[in-house]
Amino acid sequence: MQSNSATPAPAVPATARPARSRLRWSIIALSGIGLAIAYLDRSALSVAGTDIQKELGFDQVTKGILLSSFFWTYAIFQLPSGWLLDRFGPRLIYPIAVVWWSLWTAATALAHGVGTLLVTRLGLGIGEAPVQPANIKVVSAWFPRRERALASSLFDTGQQVGVALSVPVVSALMAAFGWRAAFVVIGVVGMVWVIGWWMIYRSPREHPRISQAELDYIEGGDAAVPESGPRVRWLELLRYPTVWGLVFGYICRSATGAFFLTWYPSYLMEARGFSLLELGVFGSIPAVLGVGATIAGGAFSDWLVRRGVPISRARKIPIITGMLLASTIALTTFVDGTVAVMILLSVSNCAHSFAGAAILSLPAEVAPSPSVIGSIAGFQNFGSQIGNIISPILIGFFLALSGNSYTGPMLFAGFMAILGTLIYGFVVKVRPLNETVPAESRG
Repeated sequence: MQSNSATPAPAVPATARPARSRLRWSIIALSGIGLAIAYLDRSALSVAGTDIQKELGFDQVTKGILLSSFFWTYAIFQLPSGWLLDRFGPRLIYPIAVVWWSLWTAATALAHGVGTLLVTRLGLGIGEAPVQPANIKVVSAWFPRRERALASSLFDTGQQVGVALSVPVVSALMAAFGWRAAFVVIGVVGMVWVIGWWMIYRSPREHPRISQAELDYIEGGDAAVPESGPRVRWLELLRYPTVWGLVFGYICRSATGAFFLTWYPSYLMEARGFSLLELGVFGSIPAVLGVGATIAGGAFSDWLVRRGVPISRARKIPIITGMLLASTIALTTFVDGTVAVMILLSVSNCAHSFAGAAILSLPAEVAPSPSVIGSIAGFQNFGSQIGNIISPILIGFFLALSGNSYTGPMLFAGFMAILGTLIYGFVVKVRPLNETVPAESRG
């Protein structure tokens, strides 16, 4: 007997989901490489500083001023950089900046005195000013809130990678060809990156390789910043205590971290007796460990968000924990063994890095609309560079006044980390600025 029923068709899911591309992770990797090149270029003088000092014949105070001078123009140009990024976008401004700073890096090879060396550092600072606001702008465009801290941590690892690479790479180039050739080689690297950026980067809606599913994921759900919001003029941002908290909190964080960017190689060689070879082999340990700490801080903050922790606490917990532990740099004053010193330096740098991703996510969290994210990031990074300016100069004076003792510099770095903890804890409010009260409105 023939059955009247047909063979049932295979079950088809009621809702077939198109495959979601993961282009945003490639974009953030490219941003991280750009930041790594920036930190490699700016850190090269710290590694080559002792040899350059001997050849050009300047004292410790002058060395501190030279190490600080990069941050003078870097700080000043944070403010217009944020505005330019909001106006023209990172696809155009970022590669222009990299070309500029790469040329000044290579031009360092032409320095034959303190004056010309100072000029190259000032030029380098102008070029690198847009790099962090640009990366923050990229994250805000390409990632929803639940992934923002992790994405920030991934591009921020470029900082640690650049510093870590600067020690062995610049040391090896110096040993083989001399310090002048080292600056030329690392200058060329930036030019290669520019080609890749121009070919690959677009905003999400303009990118030919993004899937509709990924675009929907980025723009839907818990996207951090609404597409429209109250218009806030650039200078009106300074009416809000939170913006000042972002500035002064980053001043403190950078005053601690600037030691690793500037005087750290000299400290290991002058105070701890490292040779150039030992510096190249062991000196990068804190920075290498800091890469993992940076990613861990961002992943932990986003994990808290996904667990339903209020956004303010999810961002502040890694910031406050990291800043407080970064103060352990002061304890190096009280230990003698090289192993103990390297452990304390590694703990301090890792803690400093652990806080970084959550801090970098703050401009997008407090921005009332996308049109001011770059500007708020510019103000925040301006504070960062004030700390970077103050720290190496003060360290130079501490060394000159104390007969090259690093006690003062280490205690200063630890104190600034504690002060930063208090500012992020009590001054910064992690919610849109239009939901807070401007300073002049308080009675």
